[in-house]
Amino acid sequence: MSSAHPMEWGVKPLPEQERFAAVVREVTAQVLSLEQGSPVLDGLLGVLERARDELAGLVPAAMHPRVGERVHSDGRVFVDHCRDIGAFNPMFPVYTIAVKSAERACGTVNFPIAYEGPAGCVNGGFLAVFFDEVVQHHNCALGVSGATRDFDISYRRPTPLLVDLAFEITREVTDRVVCSEVRLLHGEDLLCSATTNAALIERESPAVAERRSG
Repeated sequence: MSSAHPMEWGVKPLPEQERFAAVVREVTAQVLSLEQGSPVLDGLLGVLERARDELAGLVPAAMHPRVGERVHSDGRVFVDHCRDIGAFNPMFPVYTIAVKSAERACGTVNFPIAYEGPAGCVNGGFLAVFFDEVVQHHNCALGVSGATRDFDISYRRPTPLLVDLAFEITREVTDRVVCSEVRLLHGEDLLCSATTNAALIERESPAVAERRSG
């Protein structure tokens, strides 16, 4: 492991945001699996619509993040995206990861029905999001960040939903470029892989606002 401090850029998610993300993924799978309409779903929609209207009064009118030159503006708070984005945003997959060294990381992922493309399989676009997510996690755990220059993905076999899958990351830094290769496996079968090249960012991260009280 690198001796550098892991990167953080943004505020920590609220516990309620983490609960929301988990419940939304579960309910999405249930709603997509319904055979017929249901009064339960009608009731849920009513609750969500009322919550949407009430939450509109609690968030800023301007929805840009309070970062960089806009750090003191009237925009919204920015939650740290360095790692575990799916823990608070249901649009992103969740995973486990172990950073073994600067050169290697590994982990597991299980894609729920919300990410379905072909019947019973993960949409390829979500696989690209997943690869980008875990590469960023690996880099930020080592205290570095980079601007992506290239991202290539190869699909070998359909990736099944609702199955524990393993992934492996290998990484090297040459000439201020971070090159990462990720492999997603089901047992010994390679499902897909991706290679990313990112230019190391040497300047300090832009300012990012804290949560406002009250």
